[in-house]
Amino acid sequence: MKSNAKYMYRHLIYLLLCCLVLPLSANAQQQKVLVMEIKSEIDPRTNRYTELALDHATEINADHVLLVLDTFGGALNDADEIRTRLLEYPKPVYVFINKNAASAGALISLACDSIYMAPGANIGAATVVGADGEAAPGKYQSYMRSIMRSTAEAQNRNPHLAEAMVEASVDSTLSAGQVLTFTTSEAIKYGFCEGTATNVTQVLEQLNLQDAELVTYQLSAANKIISFFLNPFVSGILLLLIMGGLYFELQTPGVGFPLAAAVIAGILYLTPYYLNGLAENWEILLFILGLVLIGLEVLVIPGFGIAGISGIILSFLSLVLIMVNNQSFDFTFVPSDNLKQSLISVLIGMVGAVLLAALTWNRFAASRSVQRLVLNNTFQGDEGYRSSADSSHLVGRTGIAHTPMNPTGRVIIDDILYDAQAREGFIEKGEQVQVIDHSTFSLRVKKV
Repeated sequence: MKSNAKYMYRHLIYLLLCCLVLPLSANAQQQKVLVMEIKSEIDPRTNRYTELALDHATEINADHVLLVLDTFGGALNDADEIRTRLLEYPKPVYVFINKNAASAGALISLACDSIYMAPGANIGAATVVGADGEAAPGKYQSYMRSIMRSTAEAQNRNPHLAEAMVEASVDSTLSAGQVLTFTTSEAIKYGFCEGTATNVTQVLEQLNLQDAELVTYQLSAANKIISFFLNPFVSGILLLLIMGGLYFELQTPGVGFPLAAAVIAGILYLTPYYLNGLAENWEILLFILGLVLIGLEVLVIPGFGIAGISGIILSFLSLVLIMVNNQSFDFTFVPSDNLKQSLISVLIGMVGAVLLAALTWNRFAASRSVQRLVLNNTFQGDEGYRSSADSSHLVGRTGIAHTPMNPTGRVIIDDILYDAQAREGFIEKGEQVQVIDHSTFSLRVKKV
């Protein structure tokens, strides 16, 4: 009897342990899915977004990644980087095409392990077009065909059909001589889609991940701020602060505040474009070189000539290039609207800085911070003050031209050399001259 009771007691303990351990093991095996969304043009911003999202998936040890895609395409170079990133990611990556995966979107979709499409969705039309909307030259089409073909092969899809999405297919049963675009049913028929779904939940059900933990990736506050500063209007304001701050600092060296404002605005302007892959190192160096040339022209080189003009041109050019996704002066894939926006933003910034300086200079010069650095006291001659370089006593005196004067040179009066300027014409060395006027730095003379 005791042995039976002991057996029942052990059996009860075993059942209790199973009730406790089995739920824990089930939770431990729960799958985690990171969801990221691309619902805009493929550009450096979406490129960086996917990089950050996949990095976050790695950090949280996600078992799967689901991309929700709805785009008409965008920049080929950014799409290629996203494609490579998805192909090399060690965990399974799926895509849910919620209506459109055209052009660059088709390339990105083919890089995923499985494709699911909403009813009425489309995938294809991957012809490379330039900024004017026309088909790009043949070398770009050849490259696009190549990466579409290789991407399809990597995911065990028909490479010839993928290639037909770039140029017209010879198979009239599919596209009737037109660039290939699949509907949802056609994509399923030809192995370019694993299933149809109306939302993310149905996609997960088909993947047997309905009980998985979903983590939707959102940009951090810092990255949202970066995106805010990429707005062309905000960029124009920052450019205005950069140019205006530098102008006021050059006019009143040592104040510090205008220079600090220009530096902060420059950091806020350059950092977002650099992080999003728009601002290349050489473009930033070009901008710095332009500023250096302008500074040399203002502070070191007298007058305004080649250095100053070159500095303005380099600064303007670099600021425009930073804002557009060009490839070493190749604007083939830069939309004309983007180029116009960048030109307008830079022009507004520069013209606005000039207007700001013209309208506010008097008030700025009269401010307390500037007045602390300015000597306002005057020392009048009738009060007994005399300059150590006062030459008024030489007016009317005569001397000899020590050097040729054309029109500036030097003269000797009472065995003392003076800088002088001929009032008119040229004066040869050794000719007699007479002082007719003077300034702080030189005499004005005429030939006797």
